[in-house]
Amino acid sequence: MNKIQAWLQKWLMPIATALENQRHLQAIKDGIVGIVPIIIIGSFCLVPTGIGNLIGGGVQEWVNAHNSIITFPTYFTTNIMSLYAVLYIANSLAKSYDIKNVLVGASAILVHLLLSVTITEEGAWTVSYLGAEGLFVAMISAILAVEVMRLCSKHNLTIKMPDSVPPMVADSFSILIPLVIDVVIATAIATLCQNLGGTTFPQVIMNILAPAISSMDSLPAVMIVIFITQLLWVFGLHGAAITSSVWAPFAIANATANAAAVAAGADPTHVFTFGFYYGFLQVSGSGMTLGLVIMMMLSKAKSLKTIGRVGIIPSLFGVNEPIIFGAPIIMNPFLMIPFVFGPVIVAAIDYLAMASGLVGLPLWEAPGFLPPGFQAFLLTLDWKAAVLAIFNVVLMTIFYYPFFKMMEADELKKEAANS
Repeated sequence: MNKIQAWLQKWLMPIATALENQRHLQAIKDGIVGIVPIIIIGSFCLVPTGIGNLIGGGVQEWVNAHNSIITFPTYFTTNIMSLYAVLYIANSLAKSYDIKNVLVGASAILVHLLLSVTITEEGAWTVSYLGAEGLFVAMISAILAVEVMRLCSKHNLTIKMPDSVPPMVADSFSILIPLVIDVVIATAIATLCQNLGGTTFPQVIMNILAPAISSMDSLPAVMIVIFITQLLWVFGLHGAAITSSVWAPFAIANATANAAAVAAGADPTHVFTFGFYYGFLQVSGSGMTLGLVIMMMLSKAKSLKTIGRVGIIPSLFGVNEPIIFGAPIIMNPFLMIPFVFGPVIVAAIDYLAMASGLVGLPLWEAPGFLPPGFQAFLLTLDWKAAVLAIFNVVLMTIFYYPFFKMMEADELKKEAANS
């Protein structure tokens, strides 16, 4: 075990640390996570449609009659989610560079609009790429706007006003030159795509990413994501925070596609969504440790019993850092194997259960940080999904049990020696 830990620490830690410290990836992660509440609001406006289609009859007729009112907020939430994402990503990246200009986010939005919106001959805006399809363009737009601002500041290509000028006015002038550069670059890219390729920049990006998007929603991809996430946690690194910068955009795009299908009266097609990850594969937190917490509460070892009591309430609502750092699970030779490999097995079971049609697919996004089963049901409106989420916790408890008993025996020896 010590040799395995030493080998992993030697080769994995540098890669994980580099990813964790990569400011662009972290800014993307912060931005994507930031828009989740907005997506949940938009998704919940589609819940009545899903319920109406499920029940049929008078309920479906009533929902269809009032559908324009019920789904009205979706036009300003999920349908333009990339606008919120570009703002959050730009602000996060600017903060990492200590850029204090409050208009950087606005400049990123302008770049994103130039790249993503097309204008018809009648002057109407075509905004179909401001939704999930525009998330990857939002990342590019945010990085472009912030990097242009950073380089202009570094080379003194900004208009500086006296200190006596109000900050908002000073920011307006200091961003003027970077903003001109942003507009020129974005306009040139959009024009080239339209005139040379007869398409839009977001469509070019989607064409490039198409293989990655399709392969991400697969059993091997889900298992790899969970394995790496759990392994990073073992070494004290926030696994989900590091890996989500890679998989979250794909998962959110899948969830949006499912929600759009439900709204159109069609069936969802994607398994791997943001809600699937947190509602099934992270029930009670990374490693699905609720059963472990209960065993610790009932332990004869005083130290484990104390940690279990402290961690039980947070764990019920998906927050298990007190256990990960308190047990600890980090660098723990007893718990490393079930914590890393158990969730991988659970991920395989859950993916196959949904892909086979045994359990309903995610229909939209649902609120997180709920006790086991609640988010899964809200996500799918399928009672079997709630059962599956609870089954995950039970199965993980079985995985943890023999390793926990070894850890408990070791802890009891230590307590006996110190008494």
